[in-house]
Amino acid sequence: MKNVAKVVSIFSVLVFLGAVFGGAALAADSIKVGIVLPLTGKLAKFGEIENKSFLMALDEINAAGGVNGKKIDLIIEDTTGKPDVGRSAIEKLISRDKVIVVGGGYSSSVTWATIAVAQQRKMPFLVNTGSADRITEQGWNYIFRLNPPVSEYPKAFGSFLENVAKDVKTVAILHENSLFGQSGSKKFVKKCKKMGIEVLIKEGYEAGAIDFKPLLVKVKALKPDLVYMISYIMDASLLMRQSKELNFNPKLFVGGAAGFTLPEFEKNAGAASDYVFSATLWTPSVPYPGAKEYYDKFVAKYNTPTEYHGAEAYAAMYVIADALKRAGTLTPDGVRDALAGTDMMTAFGRVKFISYGKKTQQNSLPTFLVQWINGKLDTVWPKDVSTHNYIYPVPKWNER
Repeated sequence: MKNVAKVVSIFSVLVFLGAVFGGAALAADSIKVGIVLPLTGKLAKFGEIENKSFLMALDEINAAGGVNGKKIDLIIEDTTGKPDVGRSAIEKLISRDKVIVVGGGYSSSVTWATIAVAQQRKMPFLVNTGSADRITEQGWNYIFRLNPPVSEYPKAFGSFLENVAKDVKTVAILHENSLFGQSGSKKFVKKCKKMGIEVLIKEGYEAGAIDFKPLLVKVKALKPDLVYMISYIMDASLLMRQSKELNFNPKLFVGGAAGFTLPEFEKNAGAASDYVFSATLWTPSVPYPGAKEYYDKFVAKYNTPTEYHGAEAYAAMYVIADALKRAGTLTPDGVRDALAGTDMMTAFGRVKFISYGKKTQQNSLPTFLVQWINGKLDTVWPKDVSTHNYIYPVPKWNER
């Protein structure tokens, strides 16, 4: 029995050593990259589309040889859409998982909390969605942003107003009281004033409201030509359903991206989604190499459409892989230096981090205007990338 016990003991030690050194060998052959996204909670739909896009890009990159022969090991943490959970998630990635770069970053409030930790811990962070302007206005040298800031979302819509909807003279701006909503609405007020459009009202609301009718009745009485809304998906859908119920007929409703571009918006708003415009950062028709291919592959793999949030994540994974390949050392500082030298074309457009105005390490890209027409989200402006003619003026509810 003693001999048997000794054999078992030796075997257990060998198994333990094999697990330890085998795990170490496996770790040596892979590169740990952290991603923070809202996989549960009210922002989960956005996190889901980005998570799927990150994983699709990861499979492609690893299948093509990874990073100089090493596989990327993606560790994805759920922020639940809450800043304090986001801080805990990135602390775990840095301290326990020993990642050398972090990506993701959905929701400006959550992103703001996580990048503060990243900068303090000298961890390079590639933001691909968090859009409040101040994210890249701190001069933080470990923070990079792939997507345009929220102040630039309406660039294409501004062009549409100047060239098509010239009769728009007044606007009502509605926004959720988040960092994203507050930042975007303030910037849009400035844009309207420059264009000579009178802002009749700018009013915030708490996300997740169950009744927008009191607010909409007040806005309707002002008779604005344009209603511009910065809202996530459930609020966006309810705003439009209740506008229809109130027979509120401005010349056009326009979303500031976010909830107005997801497929679920049309499902939740139903007929009230028809003819709603939205700013967007990407569509499958943009003239970027791989843009349409990404869209088609996503639909084939997941049997559902994708949009700009997914394209941001897909491109971000390729940008991170490119930086890892060029890094002088596979350390946070080595990756940071490589990210600073990024200049590449992706399915989301060219990525090159520059400084302009107050912003540093910020990518700069054009934006687009889409419109829901017969249950489909079509690109309508600029004309050179449009997939459908815009419908303007928008017909009144009782004329549809």
